[in-house]
Amino acid sequence: MKNPHDIIIKPVLSEKSYDSIADKKYTFIVDRKANKTEIKQAIEAIFGVKVESVNTLRQEGKMKRTGVHIGRRPSFKKAYVRLTADSKEIEFFEGMAQ
Repeated sequence: MKNPHDIIIKPVLSEKSYDSIADKKYTFIVDRKANKTEIKQAIEAIFGVKVESVNTLRQEGKMKRTGVHIGRRPSFKKAYVRLTADSKEIEFFEGMAQ
């Protein structure tokens, strides 16, 4: 099994993700090769919560240019994690969603 900290890369801190925290939905950037089961187990291991569902999407990196050079930002995978109703909140987000 992979290290849970290798699967969960970072949380997504945006207005949309803050609005969904009240419904116990959290958004994370995850390893592109991780599946939903691995993501669920990693969230439960790192934060000590119960996960109800995981929805994922793969996002293509945006095209960017600097002068005449054209490149692409890296692609990534995003996971929307919904906690069970009886699960505790993730403490990392508590102070931010006021």
